[in-house]
Parts: sequence; structure tokens; C-alpha cells
Amino acid sequence: MPKLNVAPPHRQRRHTLAALLLLGLGAALPIIASPIGRSAGATGDRCAVPAEFAPGDAALPHTAARLASGGTLTIVALGSSSTEGVGASRPESTYPRRLAAVLQEYLPKTPIRVVNRGVSGEMAEQMAARIDRDVLAEKPDLVIWQLGSNTVLRDGDIAAEIESLRRGIARLKAAGVDVMLIDLQYAPAMLAHPGYREMLYALAAVARSEDTAIIHRFAMMRHWTEDGQMSLSAMLAPDRLHMSDASYDCLARQVARGIITDAGDRRYALASDRRP
Repeated sequence: MPKLNVAPPHRQRRHTLAALLLLGLGAALPIIASPIGRSAGATGDRCAVPAEFAPGDAALPHTAARLASGGTLTIVALGSSSTEGVGASRPESTYPRRLAAVLQEYLPKTPIRVVNRGVSGEMAEQMAARIDRDVLAEKPDLVIWQLGSNTVLRDGDIAAEIESLRRGIARLKAAGVDVMLIDLQYAPAMLAHPGYREMLYALAAVARSEDTAIIHRFAMMRHWTEDGQMSLSAMLAPDRLHMSDASYDCLARQVARGIITDAGDRRYALASDRRP
């Protein structure tokens, strides 16, 4: 009898729960405890998320190899305004800058280099077109690709966005680079466009089919405000679309947690209760 192509139980669980969370059915799930995103109930950490929101289960082999070698870990943050840092009060408060600081704290023996290649207003096709010039030229071990929001806000072609994304992922993987995705932000302006649901599912589907890590930013942000960890006004910039210093910091912590756990170095994610 031929073997069925069944995902391992932990992946089945992750994919099923991700779909439920996108549908808004995960509000009562337990909170995860970790030093980078700890239990809100136990510590008052506004960055905490339920365990099922946590990024993971997609290996980052090149990142892991770099951590094992002791060389500089180079990360390129590719994206649009959320990566560039629109809404942050200063450059140091953008998520790429906060990510560098958090990773350096938890990986003190590893030099960390995070390069911000966010350009406000861009969609996947434009980002993919500058991969060679703006991304691969930096010789990254990992690319964190934030996308999808502008296509939704402009009621654009989601299928075309996803096709550009797939081509970009193929280019990055062919160059020996790990990829992690970040999906949409949770904001009133986003909810006004019905296409946000389709985009969330499409990005999750790409992550599954390409075995690529993904940060479920939309679900995380919704949890933070609905669980009372951050008010909407604290989580969003005055334009009520872009993230604030507080939520960029929380995003950076969750991205850092995903990198550390997916790269297999769980000592830093689980053993310490320090927080930078």
C-alpha cells in the first residue's frame, strides 16, 4: 500500500490551529511562557502570546549553521512600511533595530547584523525585483520578508502578490538563504478590506508549501488588544494603521523567539528568564 503524505503531528496541529486563529476561534487558548514572550498572567508581559501563535517548526538550517560556527549572523529585513519603521518614534524603535538588540542580548557570543531593507508602499513584485541588489548583496543567512498589507489596502491582485512571493523565495533559497515571512498588521484600516482574510490564508499556505517559517503578526496583534495586554491606541501609531514603538518591540521579541527556536538553539529561548 502506498504511503500517505501526512505531516508530522506537531505540524498538523500548528496548521490546524493557525487556521482557527485566523478565523478568530483561538481566544481561550493557553498563554506561552518564555523569556522573550512570557506569560502575561504570570509576569504582566504585554508581548506574550498563546503557544499556538508562536512561530516555529520550519527549520532555519543556514541560520543554525551560522550560530554553530560562531561567525556574524546577518539578517536582512525585507518589506514595506512596517519594516522601514513608519509609526516608530525614532530609528532605534523600528522592529529590525529592536530585533538586533534582543538577539544580541540572548546570543551574546554571536555578532548580530540586521540590515533594514524596508521601502514604504512596496508590494511583493517590487521587493522581489530588488532581491539581488538590496538583499543578496548583503550575504544574509536569513531574510525576514514582511508583505501583503499594501496589496490588501489597495484591493490589489492577491494571486499576483503570492506568485511574486514564490519566485522570490525560490531565488533566496537557491542562494542558500533561510526565509521567514511576516503577515499583515491588525488594524481598523486593514479590517475595512475583505481581502485581508484571503491574504492571510494565502501567506499561511505559502509558508506550508515552501516549508518556510511565518510570524502570524495579525493574530498576535489581535490577541494583544483583545486580551487586554495593549490597548489599540497603544499598539498602533496615530494613523491607526502602522505599529507603535510598543508593538514593534513586541514583534521584534516574537521574531527573535522564532529565530532562536527554529535555529535549534533552545537554550536561549527557554533556559533564561532575562529580558533586555
